[in-house]
Amino acid sequence: MSRHLEVREVLQRIVASARTLVGAEYAALGVPDDHGGFAQFVVDGISDAQWRAIGPLPRQHGILAAMLKDTAPQRLADVRDDPRFGGWPSAHPDMSAFLGVPILDGDDIIGALFLANKHSLANKRRPGEIFTAHDEHLLRILAAHAAIALTNARLYERSRELTLAGERARIAHDLHDAVSQKLFSLRLTAQAASALVSRDPDRARAELAEVSRLAAEAAEELRGVVIELRPAALDEDGLLPTLSSQIEVLDRAHAARVSFTHTRVRALPSAQEAALLRVAQEALHNALRHSGAKAVRVELHPAGAGRGAVLTVTDDGAGFVPDEVRRAGRHLGLVSMRDRAAGVGGTLRIESAPGQGTVVVLEVPGG
Repeated sequence: MSRHLEVREVLQRIVASARTLVGAEYAALGVPDDHGGFAQFVVDGISDAQWRAIGPLPRQHGILAAMLKDTAPQRLADVRDDPRFGGWPSAHPDMSAFLGVPILDGDDIIGALFLANKHSLANKRRPGEIFTAHDEHLLRILAAHAAIALTNARLYERSRELTLAGERARIAHDLHDAVSQKLFSLRLTAQAASALVSRDPDRARAELAEVSRLAAEAAEELRGVVIELRPAALDEDGLLPTLSSQIEVLDRAHAARVSFTHTRVRALPSAQEAALLRVAQEALHNALRHSGAKAVRVELHPAGAGRGAVLTVTDDGAGFVPDEVRRAGRHLGLVSMRDRAAGVGGTLRIESAPGQGTVVVLEVPGG
């Protein structure tokens, strides 16, 4: 369960593990919302067609509601005989033996596991077969691990949301500072050229040349922002081709020489590939926009143990003092890069000094 970082994947792994662990025909996991329903409800043992036929997510009523208010497990010989049972939709499968265990974060119930219809050792359902005290004990242990895995997944998704929000704010800032200011200058210069056409053609031509230059710069700035906004085709092309094509575009678009060398790396988890790509983009952005570099070199190689990968972005630009940048409140994307590295269990190292260029190194552990 702990290998997964997406909340939905964690929930699905928990419910499938619970069903296998205690030999149940059906399993479900509900995560409550704040409005009497379920924010998420995942099942195992029911086909997609059955799930669609059942209809909307259940409300918190009957035994489901009890499971989200009481921290004690519920073990019933037949859920239909319980006074809290409120029935189910017509397409719902028939269930009898029931075992429910809450998922606790401290004293808070963050979810509940529901198991139905006990199987025999031969994986066949026998009439009257019930869940045992041993089944309940096993499921309580699983629920304790599930609480940790679910909490970690939620923290990861929250961290990713904050990183994306920071990216959006930075891109908006770049658009305002770079593109909109150049377009404003372009407009003023075009107006000046228009006023000079009749009385000073030579000056008008000079102003029009400036218009052309400003338009080209604005287009280049906008192209750089758009490249960052567009999702990389990692799923279709893979990390190496995606990095290679983006670096080729930057090499053509900028006066600095941008090169890429690499050796084959093992397949990486998608989150790690995305982190490598985004950190490379951020480091390239800093080198090409702020450092005055004449050459930028990107390298991607396997990590020392053969698993994972190491990304290195080196430039010969002006360099900076990282501590002074932080104190001045200018982050140059350093916070975003560190967050991305931490989010995938990687390590980030930044080496720079005035007049000595900058080296950014990201190592990810692999799958």
